[in-house]
Amino acid sequence: MPIVKRSKKWSWRSSPNTPSFTRANRRAYMASALLASWAGTYLDLYFVGKGLYTFPKRPFPSVFSIDIFFTAIVLPLGTVLFLAFMERLGRIGRAAAILSLSALISAFESKAEEVGWFIHTPEWSHWYSLVGYGVFLAMIWKCYRRFQRMD
Repeated sequence: MPIVKRSKKWSWRSSPNTPSFTRANRRAYMASALLASWAGTYLDLYFVGKGLYTFPKRPFPSVFSIDIFFTAIVLPLGTVLFLAFMERLGRIGRAAAILSLSALISAFESKAEEVGWFIHTPEWSHWYSLVGYGVFLAMIWKCYRRFQRMD
């Protein structure tokens, strides 16, 4: 029975063009998703507490004043998808993606108001959302890059 040996040229490492999911990378994804969830929760609590917006349709309305489903499920999953997308872009592409996603999320926020998921006070301007989402996404990206370098 012949014995087959593994070639010394064989390598399990991924090519430089494909994202590697090393332990540090997985930790950075998890830490960034948790940071996004935490920041989104506290920002929502702050703005709801100030009375600038409300969530009329939310899970467990007697317990939470915010949409906990969004901050605990949607935001972390969206963050991971956002980071995976951002890794494939260059510097200018990342800046364009942040601007585009901020505009898209702000537009979705307006549609969510029409459906009744979200209500802003008349003092609210959707420009606040556009700028706020841009800062939020840029912050999450920067923190993700720092989390990657921590290992």
